[in-house]
Amino acid sequence: MARSTKSATTTRKTSTRKTTSTKTPAKTTTKAASAPEAPTPVVTEAPAPVVTGPMMRKKELIEAVVSRSGIKKKDAKPVVEAMLDVLGDALADGRELNLQPLGKVMVKKSKDLPAGKVLITRIRQSKPAAQTPAPDAAPSEAAE
Repeated sequence: MARSTKSATTTRKTSTRKTTSTKTPAKTTTKAASAPEAPTPVVTEAPAPVVTGPMMRKKELIEAVVSRSGIKKKDAKPVVEAMLDVLGDALADGRELNLQPLGKVMVKKSKDLPAGKVLITRIRQSKPAAQTPAPDAAPSEAAE
């Protein structure tokens, strides 16, 4: 009888075991001269907000308009209120305002909140023009 032989191959999984060894830390010698010095912390201050004076209210604005223009308060009040309403609507729409000598007002960001709308604006004022004396105001030597 003939024998058939089958060769069987088997694979063995060998597991490698990690061994942990306890190493003693190397001795470190500290020298005061060779240790780097820690940098000293520097304290910086944030720029302070520019506050030039107390807030101007609508009542004060109306009084200033009355004193500069010479008109009656009862005539100036509706004009100032209407002007503030128009300016507020224009800013809420995101329009740029060019109102000299106040300056150019540009809306940079806006955010709707439940209590109202927050507008971040930039106002650019031009430098006042230097006043040059009129030619008639200069003293003439011929008049002497």
